[in-house]
Amino acid sequence: MNQPAQEVPKVGNQLVEAALDAQQQGDFAGAERLYRQALEADRHNGIAHNNLANLLRTSGRFTDAVDHYRHALEAMPDSAPIRSNLADTLETLQRYDEAEAEHRRALELQPDYAEARYNYALLLLAAGRYAEGWPYYEARSEVFHEHGELPFPRWHGEDLQGKTLLLLPEQGYGDTIQFVRYASLLKTRGLAKLSVICKPALAPLLRTVQGIDALICNPQGLHLHDYWDSLLSLPCRFGTTLESIPVRIPYVGVFANRLESWRQRLPNDGVRIGLVWKGNPEHENDANRSVPHFSALQPLWSVPGVRFVSLQVGGAETEARECAAQQPALCLGDEIHDFGDTAAIIGQLNLVICVDTAIAHLAGALGVACWVMLPHRGIDWRWQRAGMRSPWYPKDLYLFRQGEAGWRGVIGDVRNALADILRDAPEPDADR
Repeated sequence: MNQPAQEVPKVGNQLVEAALDAQQQGDFAGAERLYRQALEADRHNGIAHNNLANLLRTSGRFTDAVDHYRHALEAMPDSAPIRSNLADTLETLQRYDEAEAEHRRALELQPDYAEARYNYALLLLAAGRYAEGWPYYEARSEVFHEHGELPFPRWHGEDLQGKTLLLLPEQGYGDTIQFVRYASLLKTRGLAKLSVICKPALAPLLRTVQGIDALICNPQGLHLHDYWDSLLSLPCRFGTTLESIPVRIPYVGVFANRLESWRQRLPNDGVRIGLVWKGNPEHENDANRSVPHFSALQPLWSVPGVRFVSLQVGGAETEARECAAQQPALCLGDEIHDFGDTAAIIGQLNLVICVDTAIAHLAGALGVACWVMLPHRGIDWRWQRAGMRSPWYPKDLYLFRQGEAGWRGVIGDVRNALADILRDAPEPDADR
């Protein structure tokens, strides 16, 4: 017997609630089944379509997710969050023009929607449209809430002559390394004192940066300044474009005593290559940007005359020890205490091969040759959408992008490039 028409929406909503419960408990298959049952009861249920699309996107079924977002918008055409979800999914599918149109529509509907502004910024920045993207990128403060209230004003470009300025970090170590290059530019504006808050692991490295007067690693050391700002807002403050990125490299250095202490630990023959195959496991795109296991790098060992050095800190280095018979590498991760140590090692290598982690930025900032292996999906905006070079590190940093063959393909490309370079190369200087 058919249900009365007025009962259909009620049944659909009950199924949506049950699906949400299943999803929160980690039963994604059960949640998908319930969402589809809800849509059988009411095919115009916009919430069910949107929630199912979110679930499909999480599981990598992006094309199906787009279809359900569009059905959701048929029922809820003025929903900025749904349009923003659709825009992000279209961007993942590299349908950039469609994605931008949906981002713009979401912001027309809700101009103060911080997540939509931030996501639109990422699209613009990845396209190299920096002048348009930086103002939208400021919405990240409302999305991530990394900074609390400070008892002195934020800097928005005011005259700095004779003033004091405090810079705050955001996001990861790599972000700090990338944007600390602006310190010297700030000092040219007449700053009396430039202070930078940083984690202790970065302090030995940042002490080498020109323009920084004080590092604050302990919140108890925080004191009043005339202004504060975020490191990641400095490109916006300086009106940075692709053509005006500060690229005086190196802009970080290494203390001589650190170099000397690590020199005796490094191989004294062959081409010395550092490896980092995993990033922060807490990163939202870690499943894509980290190599699943050290063993996947095995093709690199077919190139003769190379001495591999693991720079991988944390538990992942155990993978290298497990593969020592087939893939011998000097594992230094357990002995590395901070970025000063890592910089001292990298400064004595011929090349670093890594995934998208802070090590790529460190090698780039040091001016040491670095090959960065990028994932197929979720590439960070700073590496742009295509090309083998980065405008942020134009000296000796090359990008190897995944294709449909995944990690196997990109590692094969790296292996072939390494073999080509070393085939007729002169013997490296062991005292570098």
